[in-house]
Amino acid sequence: MNPTPFVPPATGTAGTTVYRRLLGYAAPYWKVFVVAALGMSVYGATDAGFAALMKPMLDGSFVRRDPAVIRMIPLLLIGLFLLRMAAGFLATYGMSWVGRRVVMRLRGDLFHHLLRLPVRFYDAISSGQLLARFTYHVEQVAHATTSVVTILVRDSLTVVALLAWMFYLNVEFSLIMLLVGPVIALMVRVLTRRLRRVSARIQNSVEDVSQIAEEAIEGNREIKIFGAQGFEAGRFDRANEANRRANMKLIATNAVATPLSQLVAAVALAGVIYLATLPSMLADITVGTFVSFITAMLLLLPPLKRLTSLNAILQRGIAAGESLFALLDTRTEADTGTLHPRRVRGAVEYRSVGFTYDVSKGPVLEEISFRVEPGEMLAIVGRSGSGKSTLGSLLPRLYDPTTGCILLDGIDLRAYRLDALREQIAWVGQQVVLFNDTIANNIAYGCCGAPEEARIRAAAEAAHAMEFIERLPEGLATRVGENGALLSGGQRQRIAIARALLKDAPLLILDEATASLDSHSEREIQAGLEALLRDRTTLIIAHRLSSVERADRLLVLDRGRIVEIGTHAELLARDGHYAALYRTQFRDPVTP
Repeated sequence: MNPTPFVPPATGTAGTTVYRRLLGYAAPYWKVFVVAALGMSVYGATDAGFAALMKPMLDGSFVRRDPAVIRMIPLLLIGLFLLRMAAGFLATYGMSWVGRRVVMRLRGDLFHHLLRLPVRFYDAISSGQLLARFTYHVEQVAHATTSVVTILVRDSLTVVALLAWMFYLNVEFSLIMLLVGPVIALMVRVLTRRLRRVSARIQNSVEDVSQIAEEAIEGNREIKIFGAQGFEAGRFDRANEANRRANMKLIATNAVATPLSQLVAAVALAGVIYLATLPSMLADITVGTFVSFITAMLLLLPPLKRLTSLNAILQRGIAAGESLFALLDTRTEADTGTLHPRRVRGAVEYRSVGFTYDVSKGPVLEEISFRVEPGEMLAIVGRSGSGKSTLGSLLPRLYDPTTGCILLDGIDLRAYRLDALREQIAWVGQQVVLFNDTIANNIAYGCCGAPEEARIRAAAEAAHAMEFIERLPEGLATRVGENGALLSGGQRQRIAIARALLKDAPLLILDEATASLDSHSEREIQAGLEALLRDRTTLIIAHRLSSVERADRLLVLDRGRIVEIGTHAELLARDGHYAALYRTQFRDPVTP
C-alpha cells in the first residue's frame, strides 16, 4: 500500500496572507489586546519620559542649581518607573493571556479537524510529524501572533516617542537618525527570504526528530531483540544534527543582522556627537539638551535591535502557520448523506466494487459482488495481501470504493450520514486499541452518556471477561495502561468483544479478531464470540480457517477477486482455492 503523501504548500505562500490568518485567532480577544496595547503605549512613552528628565535634571540641578528642580526630579523618576512597571505588567500579562488562548484554540481546531480526516491521511503521515505540529509549530505561531505584536507595538511606540522628543530638542540631529531607517529596512528585506527558508527547514527537522523518536519508543522490543540500537542511534543523530545545523543557520543570520543594525545606529550616533561638539554648535545647545538627546539616542538602540530581530520570530511563525494551515485545509471525510435510521435490518450488498490505494500499483479489489442477508455470517478468507481487510474497511466507509457501490438495506452507503452508518457497526480487530483508562471506560468507549455499571458488567460477563476482571485489585476500575499494556492479548481481546457487545450494533466486522492469539486463548474467548455473533449480520475476515468453519458461507479472495463462494463443506468438495488453503493449514505432519 502506498497512499498519496501529505504535502504541505510551498513556503512561497504569501506571508501576509498566512499572518493575517494567524492574527484571526487572536481577534476574538481584542478587548484584552486593547488593554495590553494601552500598557504598551504607556511603556513606550516612559523611555522618552526618562530621556526628557535628563534636560531639567542637568540644566536645573547642575547648571542653575534650582532647589525646586532638585527636589522634584527624584520624585518624578520614582513615579515614572512605577508607571512603567504597571504598564509593563499590563502589556506582558495581557499579551501572554491572548497568546495562550491562541495556542489553546489552534490546538483545539487541529485536534477536532484530525478526528474528521479520512483514513487515507493517516496512512500517509506519521504520528510523530503530527505531534510536532501540535507542540513546536503551534508555539512558533503563538510567538508570531503575540510576541511579535508585543515587540512591534511597544518598541515602535518607543521609537516614535523618542524620535518625537529628539525632534523637539534638535531637528538637524534628528534628521541624521532618520537616515538609519531605510538602511535597516533594506537589511530586513534581504534577510527575510533566507529566514523563511531556514525556518521551514527547522520545522521539517523537528518533525523528523519526533518521528524517529516515536518509532524507537513504539518499537523498543524489536530494537532490543534485533540489536538495532546502533542503527536507530545513527538515524536519530543524523536528524538531530540536521536540526542543529538549521538552527545554527538561523542563529547566524540573526547574529549578523543585529550587530549590523547596531553599527548603522552607532555611526549615526557618532555623527551626532561630532556635530554637537563643533564650536558653532556648542554656543546654541545646553548641557541638558545634549545629554537628553544622547540619552534618547542610546535608548533608541535596544528597541531597534528587537525590531530587527523580530523578523526571525515572524518568519518562524509564518513557516509554522503554513504547515498548520495545510493540515487544517486538508479535506475531511466526505459526508453528504442525510439518512439516519434508528436500526437497520443488516442486509449488505457489494455491487461490482473495486478499490485502489495507489494507481501506480494497480487495484487491490476488482469486480467484487456478493450479498449478505440480515443475521447471516459471511467469512472472508484468502492468502495474505488478497484484499480481505480492505473489503471489510469499505463497509464503515473508512475508504470509499473506487468503482461500484455498497448497499445497506438496499440503499447506497453514501446516502447515510457517516455517524449514522457507523452507529450500525461494531468492530473487533486483530490489533485491539485500548485507551489509558479504566476497563469500564474502555468497554463503554463511544457510548453516548455513561452507561450503567450493570450494563458494562453484563457485557463483560457475556464476553467472558469478568473471569479475569474480578481477580484484579480494582475490578472494572483497573487502569489498563497505554494501549492495554498491563493486560495480556487474550484479555485485551475480550474487552474489545465486551465493547462490541455493549454497542449492540446490527452489523459486526471481525477483522482477524483471533489471529494474534494462541489456540488456548482462542478457545477462551470463543464463548464470548458466540454471544457477540448472535442475531447480527457478521463479516469475519480470517486467515486462520479454524475460526470460520461454522460460517453460513465463505467467500474466497485471491489477488483482489472473488474466486469461490459457498459453505465450508461445499468448498472442500470443490477442491479449489479454499481446499488448498485448508490442506496447507491442517495437513498431517510428514512421517519420516
